[in-house]
Amino acid sequence: MFRKAAAALAVGVTIVALTGCSTGTDSGGSDAGSGEAGGLITVIVNDLANPYWTAEADTAAAEAESLGYESKIGSHNGDSKKESDLVDTAITNKSVAVILDPADANGSIGAVKKLVAADIPVFLVNAEINEEGLAQSQLVANNAQGAALGAAAWVEAVGPAGEYVELTGRPADNNAATRSNGFASVISQYPDLKLVGSEVANWDQKEGNEKMQSLLAAHPNIVGVIAGNDPMALGAIAALKAAGKLDQIKVGGFDGAPDAAQAITDGSLQYTVLQPVVDFTKSAVQQADSYIRTGETGVDEEKQSFDCILINKDNVASYGNFSIE
Repeated sequence: MFRKAAAALAVGVTIVALTGCSTGTDSGGSDAGSGEAGGLITVIVNDLANPYWTAEADTAAAEAESLGYESKIGSHNGDSKKESDLVDTAITNKSVAVILDPADANGSIGAVKKLVAADIPVFLVNAEINEEGLAQSQLVANNAQGAALGAAAWVEAVGPAGEYVELTGRPADNNAATRSNGFASVISQYPDLKLVGSEVANWDQKEGNEKMQSLLAAHPNIVGVIAGNDPMALGAIAALKAAGKLDQIKVGGFDGAPDAAQAITDGSLQYTVLQPVVDFTKSAVQQADSYIRTGETGVDEEKQSFDCILINKDNVASYGNFSIE
């Protein structure tokens, strides 16, 4: 079972490339339980062109530096081979810990095993791998809870009947299926809402736009679009605007990105579901620090889940960078 956790504070730092000389310990790997902070914490995320993953990277690096470590950031863009190369660099750089947003629930297991073999503790954020007992912690948003929250808001916006379409994330990411299933758990309670099309848009805004154009051409009478993340939702909105259909079709998102908050403010997006990326990423670094100093993470369970928050027109004025006041 997941354990619910909490923390808060959005911070930012300058991104440093994951290359070059290391300032980690001379021996390499983690001296767990040494009682001393210090050394290099490597942060590996998905796509630094996406504001969600930029916030994740900046938060991890800033928290590491505030606790007395150096930090380096890299991104794998969903490519398991690139992820493996970045892990090799983290090992070469003698990292004392790695904060990793895994590229693939199955494909990232090998990369995590390499770190474990190098005696470098791994703390997974945002997405899980399909094996326990390797990472010290796996910290994620409660995607099922968030999806149900978003779907309820989506039904309220579109009404109890009509045709709709869905844009889904990268299939190798367990979050894509979890969110889609969470949407269905709510929408299925309304038998007059009919899913007439679903397309994989890989969490990407450009793909969201392209897939929305195709879906709209095939299903011109839809009343709503439910998207697995904000970039796909914003891509859909652009396509609907171009087709002159946005006033007839309601769109819902997921992530809590700044662009999504602005779209809610201007009325083009009905809601987004805020993933507490700042909270769980900061907690991951704090657990890494605890493990380095004491040999323990300070929490009882490897898998930890953080509840999501609905952002809509009623509370968007209180929105910050991936946080709500």
